[in-house]
Amino acid sequence: MRDIVVVGSLNVDVSLRVPRFVQPGETLRASGLELGAGGKGLNQAVAAARLGGRVRLVGRVGADPFAEIALAALREAGVDTTHVEPLAGARTGLATITVDETTGQNQIAVAGGANHQVTAEHVRDAVSAFRAAAVLLIQLELPPATVDAALELARASHVRTVLDPAPLRELGAETLARVDVLTPNEGEAEALSGVRIRDVESAAAAASALQEKTGGDVVVTLGAEGCVWAHATGFEHVPAPAVRALDTTGAGDAFNGALAVALARGEPLSRALRHAVRAGSASTLRRGAAAAMPTSLELLALPEVR
Repeated sequence: MRDIVVVGSLNVDVSLRVPRFVQPGETLRASGLELGAGGKGLNQAVAAARLGGRVRLVGRVGADPFAEIALAALREAGVDTTHVEPLAGARTGLATITVDETTGQNQIAVAGGANHQVTAEHVRDAVSAFRAAAVLLIQLELPPATVDAALELARASHVRTVLDPAPLRELGAETLARVDVLTPNEGEAEALSGVRIRDVESAAAAASALQEKTGGDVVVTLGAEGCVWAHATGFEHVPAPAVRALDTTGAGDAFNGALAVALARGEPLSRALRHAVRAGSASTLRRGAAAAMPTSLELLALPEVR
């Protein structure tokens, strides 16, 4: 297996479990509080490493106590942090997460901190990581110019690119042209395609509309319904195993990390997506973000899809 390079955000997550989501002007008593590592880049790097990938992360943290929480989680998972740079005068990214303890659904607010100062130059300084990699995994919690620089460097290094378009923003034609696999969730796919998603069939329509724009593969993640993959000759629905979700925070990150591992192994996308769907499901069985990223043994323990 060749390496995976992840270019993305590193945060510390403050998670609160609540009986239901808070309404404007309302105060609720939380039933639990957790402090842990997060950020889409960190989560996806940890997910890939726990599933056997050789992972290098490119990003930045602040010069504050929160930085060590993020870095310790990466080291524990076996992620190479050579290109994670502490930045004087900046704060490590911070996310506040409320989790509905009845449904497992979540609401998230993020202060990007040092993530906003991951520059195109910082990415280019990590060229050795790109040259050793088979897959680039990237998200949109970094500045647009930085995302474009990473995609451009990956193309120049003959590295397959996977873009998780979250948090959602408008993507130009030049950016999309550099993406081999686009992995929006339902809401992101609706916004990017203009197709309302109500079920698997409409998700396939949205994925197909996006595939026409990008020319690459488009995978729309559907939570408990798995995912839909649109490619040049049609589409495929990949169902998920039936599980009782405890916390959906980070499920998309587990999906993308597992997808990158399977692609780095040289597996075809059709098989890689089955692996990714199982990882997303497994992550919902534990609380937290990075802490909930599953291992290969946990994927094996899931029920088979019928």
